[in-house]
Amino acid sequence: MSVDVFELGHEHEQVVFANDEATGLRAIIAIHSTALGPALGGTRFYPYASTDAAIEDALNLSRGMSYKNALAGLDLGGGKAVIIGDPAAIKTEALLRAFGRFVQSLNGRYVTACDVGTYTQDMDHIARECDFVAARSVTHGGSGDSSGLTAFGTFQGMRAAAAEAWGEPTLAGRTVGVAGVGKVGRHLVNHLLEDGATVMVTDVHQPAVERIRDEHPQVRVAESTEDLVASELDVYAPCALGGAISDEVVETLSARIVCGAANNQLAHPGIEKRLEERSILYAPDYCVNSGGVIQVADALEGFSFERARQRAAGIFETTQAVFELARADGVPPAIAADRLAERRMHDVGRLRGIWLG
Repeated sequence: MSVDVFELGHEHEQVVFANDEATGLRAIIAIHSTALGPALGGTRFYPYASTDAAIEDALNLSRGMSYKNALAGLDLGGGKAVIIGDPAAIKTEALLRAFGRFVQSLNGRYVTACDVGTYTQDMDHIARECDFVAARSVTHGGSGDSSGLTAFGTFQGMRAAAAEAWGEPTLAGRTVGVAGVGKVGRHLVNHLLEDGATVMVTDVHQPAVERIRDEHPQVRVAESTEDLVASELDVYAPCALGGAISDEVVETLSARIVCGAANNQLAHPGIEKRLEERSILYAPDYCVNSGGVIQVADALEGFSFERARQRAAGIFETTQAVFELARADGVPPAIAADRLAERRMHDVGRLRGIWLG
């Protein structure tokens, strides 16, 4: 059954389909909201099983960016782009430049950046055709890879969750399971070890696991995500693709906290309630993983890493505010985070209207 974009994306302002036969580009740009400003969100390059799957991902991810940017206090809306295909097989300079021309045609309503399958070097190619590109390489005057600050912010959110669960903002003496040790998860492991945590990891990409083993021999490795979830953990940190928190995972987890860098972790609405019933504290993904977008947004006004890092450190207080509202309203943290983001989009957005570029 095909996806009805107007039904599934009924909240969205605009969905653009980009096709360039000469380069093999097939892309979708979804703009969820420009109530707070131009829609900022990365470009995901991924071999989707179908166009429908790509559309659904673009819609879900762009909506998440609106909430992430709002909760982070940025004057930016939410958007996302997906390029369909295996980047290892079809990514070329020509394809990226063709994509840049499509982004340029939106006249600033959408600002792109890195995501799964795209890197700062790719943004440099896109920027040769487009003015609305963030996360460029340092060589070209950009802020560089944002995965380090994403991990730093996630760690701050995890500290806030630890304070909520155990009374102290530290992971020292706790066992943390990190699922996905690529760009962000690898940095998160470093923060956790420095804080005195015991770390277990897993990743479907074996070279990523081997790199962690080489860097940190004390890290324990689970054979699969299923094995990691079934292990005795204090914190579970999903740091790969979305949908990690399924019904089966919730029923299996021994962890007191779920806090990771992956986007759209809850597999379907209602899981947040089941987490609460099992006394598992969920730190909303778009709240804690906003360090990267904070870095990207900072670069739009002239990048300062120290300023961006200081702003990302504020994720600790933002996560605390989510937990406080959750207690006050008697709702799960996921709903509390949505309420905070929606309140800002409504209060500020009504003064601005649709961003025209």
